[in-house]
Amino acid sequence: MILPDSILFVLGSAAIVLILLRLVLKTSVILIVRKWLRSLGDLCYVWQRYRVPQYNQLFQENELYRKISVYIDSLASMEDSDFANLVTGSRSNDVVLSLDPNQTVFDCFLGARVSWTNVVEESDGRRCFVLRIRKKDKRRILRPYLQHILSKYEEFERELKLYINCENRRLSDGRWRSVPFTHQSTMETVAMDSDLKNKVKSDLELFLKSKQYYHRLGRVWKRSYLLQGPSGTGKSSFVAAMAKLLRYDVYDVDLSQVSNDADLKLLLLQTTPRSLILIEDLDRFLINKLAPVSLSGVLNFMDGVISCCGEERVMVFTTNGSDQIDPTVVRPGRIDVHVQFGLCDFSSFKTLANSHLGIKEHRLFPQVEEIFQTGASLSSAEIGEIMMSNRNSPSRALKSVINALQTNSANKIRLTQSSSGRSTEEPGEPGGVICRESVHTVREFRKLYGLLRRSGRKESIDLGSADKDDSRNGS
Repeated sequence: MILPDSILFVLGSAAIVLILLRLVLKTSVILIVRKWLRSLGDLCYVWQRYRVPQYNQLFQENELYRKISVYIDSLASMEDSDFANLVTGSRSNDVVLSLDPNQTVFDCFLGARVSWTNVVEESDGRRCFVLRIRKKDKRRILRPYLQHILSKYEEFERELKLYINCENRRLSDGRWRSVPFTHQSTMETVAMDSDLKNKVKSDLELFLKSKQYYHRLGRVWKRSYLLQGPSGTGKSSFVAAMAKLLRYDVYDVDLSQVSNDADLKLLLLQTTPRSLILIEDLDRFLINKLAPVSLSGVLNFMDGVISCCGEERVMVFTTNGSDQIDPTVVRPGRIDVHVQFGLCDFSSFKTLANSHLGIKEHRLFPQVEEIFQTGASLSSAEIGEIMMSNRNSPSRALKSVINALQTNSANKIRLTQSSSGRSTEEPGEPGGVICRESVHTVREFRKLYGLLRRSGRKESIDLGSADKDDSRNGS
């Protein structure tokens, strides 16, 4: 049977239409057409644009820029962006979409359509977000939309940042570079005297509630801490615990990367509120003059007029000992709280045993406590390393700690005996306090002997025996 030409034409046309529909459904033709229609529709409206720069005129980081960046990365429409970066989130198994430079993402609020464009200037590398809103909608939605972004930001678990200062960066691009602050130290895991820890914790919590009090006193709402003690006693871990408690970002100032006093001031200006500003090993830089920053520059950084250009900040300085530091650096008013870190005691040891070995009591604890009472001591870092190396066997770990403490105690006794022997054999050596007192007493006897002779008294004084008795008493 031969079909008429008209029927063949219809069947052929239907086949072509099916092929075209199949092509359209399997490709992105619909998305391309929709994008063209959207672009044509946008030409029919008048738009208002707003720039949100990363840094303000004083080269301080714009907090609104950071909050908008977090909000944009959370938008579902990020998946429709032409280019987006895939980066790891705060946890290793999290994957986050981040808007690529010079790309646009769309959002809807109260029935109005808005867009955000991530703009990076080619000339100087400056970054900003450009918000585009229809002019007829801007009065209705602009402020509510920005408040919506801020409230959404507060709902997110804010990721703490660690900022480090870089050398020779473009002024327009800022001097700070940040990485996620993932230090796991908390107030509960820090090994130090429990009473001292609780006092500092209470002081920090009181500071958070004292904005009106500081303003009533006419003072800037900031607080400064000096952490001093030998290396390995937990100062850096305590700084991390402070930041975690306050939920503050950490600005770690490396004085070796600072060119002069003015550069140090600029770094302080570029920090943000709700931040912890840290300078470690301050004594090393001031005593050895390892940085081109003067003492006056450090003092102005700590509490000069420039330090008043921002509030809700905590400044922390660490030293191995403040004896050789200029007293003007650590005077009251410039340093609000002094925290002394000593070597590990039994209370700190129990904290380490709980965090490193997961034990709160053990049959060897009394023996450890007895050794601590004899004067044996190690730093928290040394004991922590011993526990980590033997974490699979708490008993072996505690025995290793006991052996280390006994060795330390024996070395101390040997050193003390050696020092005592030198003091007895060399009474005139100026190295020990006992020797100085002995020499001083002998001189006094000699003066007395001369006065008695001049007075004509006939009493005999055995100076040699007096010298021997005094040396024996002084020893």
